[in-house]
Amino acid sequence: MAGLVEAIIDIFSSESTYINGALFAAFLAFAASGELVAERAGTLNISVEGMLLGGAFTSAIGYHITDSMLLALFTGVAGGLIVAGVQAEMSHRLSADQFVVGLTLNILVFGLAGFLDNEIQPETKLAGKWEIPLLSDIPIVGQALFGQRWPFYFLYVLLPLTWWALFRTRWGLELRSVGENPQSADVSGIDVNKRRRQSIYYAGFTSGMGGWFLIFGQVGLFEDSVVGGRGFIAIAAVIFGGWTLRGTVAGCVIFAGALSFRLSVQGLGYQVNSELLQSLPFIVTLVGMAVFAHRVRAPAALAQPFIRGLK
Repeated sequence: MAGLVEAIIDIFSSESTYINGALFAAFLAFAASGELVAERAGTLNISVEGMLLGGAFTSAIGYHITDSMLLALFTGVAGGLIVAGVQAEMSHRLSADQFVVGLTLNILVFGLAGFLDNEIQPETKLAGKWEIPLLSDIPIVGQALFGQRWPFYFLYVLLPLTWWALFRTRWGLELRSVGENPQSADVSGIDVNKRRRQSIYYAGFTSGMGGWFLIFGQVGLFEDSVVGGRGFIAIAAVIFGGWTLRGTVAGCVIFAGALSFRLSVQGLGYQVNSELLQSLPFIVTLVGMAVFAHRVRAPAALAQPFIRGLK
């Protein structure tokens, strides 16, 4: 028992635990912030995994061609928006089943990215670190929050932007209304499916940025397994957080903590079953969903297609 307590203290007093946790949480937050917007509009965007992978691949290709990480950001966003466009148009213009479309897109992007990666083999690298004076010297968490590679700091702009757009603009009010009562929103003159398409495009925008951040702010190379199912964890973070931004960020931090814990256990040399460690983030996600999902209220029209005149 004493050995277990000592191991836990070692893990949670290690600066690397917080640095890795911040990186994992940032990646989830890029995707989850857009997923929050999509779900508040009433659409369950299963294709977020494909958006992340598409953004990661196209950003890698962009850097391979231009040798510029900023230009790679634009190509990464374009990759996320392409996947979002297919999801949005098929689900909320052609009225195809959004779950089927999302799962199909995830499989398609995975196969296409893997094939093109083998053909092109794009070369990438990690961005340089930016340390914010004074703040980066805060014990334990200073390096984790203020001593990261520069793509990390885009999140400090994206999260307030998401909050402002969703809760302080007319567009955000209309978007939330179509997620709660699309029939009433339609009677008020709001184009329900247009707002839903726009919410998915926003998710594609943030997920494309997330894919770019993953390549240049965290991993440094592209492979088809680079996202590794974390798009679904981002969806879980939104549900865990009760469809609020602060709750979603809290969910990202908690689930990222499980990912970081896994790395810290291995990095500090403790012997734990590797299969258990690999499954730990998903176990924590399932437990979190089981405990909190029934305690929060989802948008009333979440995952319900809208056809004018039908209730």
